[in-house]
Amino acid sequence: MSDQQFYPADGADSPHSSLLGSEFVGFDEETATATMRFTVLKQMTTWRGGVQGGLVAGYLDDVMGYAYVAMTGGEQAPLNLEISMQLLGLLPEGATIIGKGRVVRGGRRVIFLEGELQTEEGQVLARATSTAIPTMRPTPTETGMR
Repeated sequence: MSDQQFYPADGADSPHSSLLGSEFVGFDEETATATMRFTVLKQMTTWRGGVQGGLVAGYLDDVMGYAYVAMTGGEQAPLNLEISMQLLGLLPEGATIIGKGRVVRGGRRVIFLEGELQTEEGQVLARATSTAIPTMRPTPTETGMR
């Protein structure tokens, strides 16, 4: 079973995935965990040379969201109600960041997600939890983006 089957065929074409420098690495069905790789682009950084805090939430949202998308075989996507985030370190320009997103509970009405961003060496840079509702995953055609 290929990990790519869990990632929607149009996922890499998403404008936000391009902005984030996202790459889907894999999905572990047993733990409902998605792994993604992000390349920190200059456009995401502040004068300090690291990703702006609100944009860090975008990386976490991406990896948590794709965990749920993968768990549902690409049929559903979470719609966030809230995200709680801890910033533990700077995500520097040019760095490769590893994201892990996990579905803690995927109910019919509410979804609980968690995510973490790490350096390639395993240092945790940010963590988040999210409460979301399940929705059918829209396609680029349905949303007028294609």
